[in-house]
Amino acid sequence: MKIVLPVHHFPPRYSAGAELYTYRLARWLQAHGHEVEVIAIESIDSGSPSQIEATHDHYDGIPVWRLSFNLLNAPQRRRWEFDNELLGEWFEGYFCRQRPDVAHFQAGYLLGVAPIFAAHRQQVPIVLTLHDYWYLCPQHTLLRSDGALCAKAPDDPMTCARCRMWSSMPHARWGQALSPSVRSMVEKLPLGADAALMALRRARISAALHCVTMIVAPSQFMYNQFEPMVEAGKLVFSRIGFNDERLHHNEQRGTGATLRFGYIGQIAQHKGVHVLIDAFKRLNTSQKSAELHIWGGLEVEPAYTLKLRKLAAENPRIVLHGRFESNRLGEVLDTFDYGVVPSIWFENSPFSILEAYAAGIPVIASNLGGMAELVNDDQDGKLFAAGDAKDLAGKMQNILDDNALNARLQQGARQRIVRNIDSEMEQVLDIYHSVALLDRIVTL
Repeated sequence: MKIVLPVHHFPPRYSAGAELYTYRLARWLQAHGHEVEVIAIESIDSGSPSQIEATHDHYDGIPVWRLSFNLLNAPQRRRWEFDNELLGEWFEGYFCRQRPDVAHFQAGYLLGVAPIFAAHRQQVPIVLTLHDYWYLCPQHTLLRSDGALCAKAPDDPMTCARCRMWSSMPHARWGQALSPSVRSMVEKLPLGADAALMALRRARISAALHCVTMIVAPSQFMYNQFEPMVEAGKLVFSRIGFNDERLHHNEQRGTGATLRFGYIGQIAQHKGVHVLIDAFKRLNTSQKSAELHIWGGLEVEPAYTLKLRKLAAENPRIVLHGRFESNRLGEVLDTFDYGVVPSIWFENSPFSILEAYAAGIPVIASNLGGMAELVNDDQDGKLFAAGDAKDLAGKMQNILDDNALNARLQQGARQRIVRNIDSEMEQVLDIYHSVALLDRIVTL
């Protein structure tokens, strides 16, 4: 089959979850005889606001179109954040020339809905995998600017408009409560245009989802969020598959004199790294010592990294390592006794949890979203109240103090079976064949 994979970013410059998933998908499809091409946004702050700059290259043998444009100076910047006519025109030309059998979109951030409409107009079957909540939430995370979570998308677009306004107030963000007087002032501000924009966003997204032939949810939580929004039979649950020959079980893990807790992921506020550092500092290590190793790009959010460094100051057992090359994943995981995923948003299906279990490492995670689905509490890991450093510290302390608990969790993690990538990709191929067949039937 001829398959195109549009995604908001792609390696080597970007390497978060959706980017890595798209890379793995492209590699697998190529290895199994399919013709694959990736289309990714490389930059939104350079070049012309009225023209797409497209460059074609290869990454690890995968053909990639990299698109750049100047969204910051675009005449309709806020609308183009979700419905960019420049991208629509470029994608329409691409689909007209290339005629792929399937366009498999990865989330919606930066791409927006215009490329989906372009594929639909050119009668290209569309598959969409949901990696975050962009189609529900302008913040992508269902995490409000004041630090609160939305259990579901608000019914009133005005709520989203107000959240975006709060996001421009730095001192009101990330759990720093607004005073009653400031909150009252914000809620009285005129939001007519912003509310109308949010209503338009919802209408365009609803129309785009109607054009999509099949939507893939990698977690049950994600599935439940989108089930009310799409037609019956269009939404399918498919757990992400994972295997890596570089990862192996270490029967001695967790038996040393020091327990090593580790984090791998983005160094960003919504990932809750500050909660993990706060929790680790609360531990009593008089009976058994502990270390905390944090891996991820420290340059992405400099202000947040500075906050973390201040939190970790004068504690030599907390180490911020920075990035590592993907081929070192096994080496890094070999230094962990426990993986910790302290996110304060509804993670979908974190690679870090799958990677840990593939290496036989127990996971301590926030009891939210797709994280709670992946961890069997008290069997192969522990769940704690999201954002609660005291609760997380209590779970970590129990492991430090209770050798039997530590041994049980280690054994449970070694017995975990992570879905094989071949199993997932066979399901993905079945979806491709079904949407291509359905498209031919509809065309006839």
